[in-house]
Amino acid sequence: MISKSMEQLVQGNSVIRALFEEGKEMAAKVGAENVYDFSLGNPSVPAPEAVRTSMKRILDEKNSLYVHGYMSNAGYEEVREAVAASLNRRFETDFSGADILMTVGAAGGLNVVLRTLLDPGDEVICFAPYFGEYRNYVLNYQGKLVVIPPDTETFQLNLDLLDAQINERTKALIINNPNNPTGVVYSAETLDRLQAVLAAAEARIGHSIYVISDEPYRELVYDGVELPFMTKHIRNCIIGYSFSKSLSLPGERIGYLAVPKAVDDYAGLIQGLAIANRVLGFVNAPSLQQLMIKECIDEKTDVAAYDRNRKFLYESLKAMGFECVKPEGAFYLFMKAPTADDKAFVAEAKKHHLLIVPASSFGCPGYVRIAYCVAYEMIERSMPAFKALAETYFK
Repeated sequence: MISKSMEQLVQGNSVIRALFEEGKEMAAKVGAENVYDFSLGNPSVPAPEAVRTSMKRILDEKNSLYVHGYMSNAGYEEVREAVAASLNRRFETDFSGADILMTVGAAGGLNVVLRTLLDPGDEVICFAPYFGEYRNYVLNYQGKLVVIPPDTETFQLNLDLLDAQINERTKALIINNPNNPTGVVYSAETLDRLQAVLAAAEARIGHSIYVISDEPYRELVYDGVELPFMTKHIRNCIIGYSFSKSLSLPGERIGYLAVPKAVDDYAGLIQGLAIANRVLGFVNAPSLQQLMIKECIDEKTDVAAYDRNRKFLYESLKAMGFECVKPEGAFYLFMKAPTADDKAFVAEAKKHHLLIVPASSFGCPGYVRIAYCVAYEMIERSMPAFKALAETYFK
């Protein structure tokens, strides 16, 4: 018999994954070309050719025992040095390899951080709308996720409500920049204000509050928008990064944590993160992927393809009468449902074979998320369906 806590997770299984599966069933009935699945954030552009070339060369030329063997729980030293050097070149930081821990994707990295920081009953704050798995990750360590309601005017961080939610059990705060599901980029001004609130709160409660910066979409920004690098604005910041989106490698599960030496209890954190990586069963990040990352650290995915999708979808839906947040980053469009019940709107969309995600899943009811990491041709084919959906509400 499975545990009661797992029974709850089974009953509340991911809405996004359920939609994805529903889409496959729908395609079997009406044909894949007649289903418009905007549910899943799965990269739609191929990995750079350099990724394939690098992995093939590593497998052909390097010693198999080295390529497939164990290494330090934190990862290969030369890979960590390469990550640090790349960050320093790009963002004028001063990381060393010792500050980097290679992880099983960003999700694995977040779990490593939370295992290191949380005692049962400790609290982690996030701002709605937020990636729904954060709640499950915090619950993994018997923590409590505290959600700040959204600022639906700007979808910047709702900092006016933050201080009242911080207490002696507050250990961390999770930021996702660019944000999933809105595509909004948090500005340098917003982050500076956040640091001011946290500094005052730390003095009040008598201990550190760590900002966990979840950055799988860091490379996906548009229109010349400047994405602030978090450690330039937040003192107690731990960066969690994934190559899932930047190199189109979601199934390979490779990422890293970066911990600036300026954070409180740096030595304890670094030791704890490495041990957490082991005791959680990850042991180390995938070895072949690590070695590939060393060679491909500065490769980029085809952002222009996502930008083309973004512009066409945003402009088309706006012209139909839908109210949308113009995405500045990531590959999601956040749209206000024409009815207060976002789940009812999603159900109506299914009648037109449109699969979109209710934002109640992200702590922001009344909106939907549309993932535009899909083929441009599918977006074009979906326009009559969106138009028919719009006519249901805008007459």
